Amino acid sequence: MELSLRKQKILAAVVDLYIATGEPVGSRLLCKMLDFNVSSATVRNEMSDLSAEGLLEQPHTSAGRVPSQKGYRVYIDSLMKRTPISGDEKRYIDSLILPSAYDPEKLLDGAASMLANMTKFAAVSTTPESSSAAVKAVQFVQTGRRTAMALLMTSNGITKSRIFHCDFDLTPEILHVFFRVLNEKLIGVPVASITPGYIQSLAASLDDMSILISSALMAIAQAARESLESEVCLDGEINLVFRSEFGQDEIRRILDFLSRPAELCSLLTRHRDGSGIKVLIGDETRRPELRDSSVVVSRYAVSGRDSGVIAIIGPTRMNYGKIISNMEYLSDSVGRILTRLLNME
Repeated sequence: MELSLRKQKILAAVVDLYIATGEPVGSRLLCKMLDFNVSSATVRNEMSDLSAEGLLEQPHTSAGRVPSQKGYRVYIDSLMKRTPISGDEKRYIDSLILPSAYDPEKLLDGAASMLANMTKFAAVSTTPESSSAAVKAVQFVQTGRRTAMALLMTSNGITKSRIFHCDFDLTPEILHVFFRVLNEKLIGVPVASITPGYIQSLAASLDDMSILISSALMAIAQAARESLESEVCLDGEINLVFRSEFGQDEIRRILDFLSRPAELCSLLTRHRDGSGIKVLIGDETRRPELRDSSVVVSRYAVSGRDSGVIAIIGPTRMNYGKIISNMEYLSDSVGRILTRLLNME
């Protein structure tokens, strides 16, 4: 779509004013905000043309204009001015996430909480994807006379645990044998390779010991399967209830969608075009529950490898230039901390 320079400036000014005030923008106010001299009548004509092209909408006959979803898309892609993140904001973000830097899952949970507090929207983070992760260690903790907990730790910082039961009394010596044998067999094995068939082959290779260790093997297999699923950390849903842009029915639909982690995770992880930040506006989400919402997704990398996402969900009227800058810094910080943490372990 080719827009004249004047139309571009008018569209950008309408979006900026609407984001700032939440009120439809009229030609008289717009004339005062433009950096060039033009009559109110000319501005009205240009706004009418932008409406005809589907970039602006008029809520009421006598009202000013507001951006359409198509208008927001043109604005974000080519007209938006990014608001640089300040040094104070960087220090604030660092002060909130560094206390959780010792644990990957706590770090991501803290990042979602901080982002929800900063934006006053709903915020989401996903744990690092484990499709390319390998087993880093296996540990056992006795929980009862015949029960123990198997812990599987992966190279991307995820730890999963499963309780298993044996038909014989467990002792620290027996668990140490389990520890030695399974670490010897599993360290470095891709988590995705630990399938039921792999476990059967491993058990067969253990000869007589397979009977003793079978319950522990099944627990490890279940933990491996769970580690392959990205977990969703959600915070700030209540913020959306207080957004005037949403009616009660819209809030109900959005909250219902956010309560389904698998579908939310699918939405966030299907966009991997390598651009870092992805903004989905309304119908672009392909979710009817979010037709009046925007989703801003920022992917973080661990050791240079694309690993997970941090995202916010809110109304289409949001300060994209500021939010995108903050999210880029946050996702870069999370990636650096996770990389350092996993390389130290």
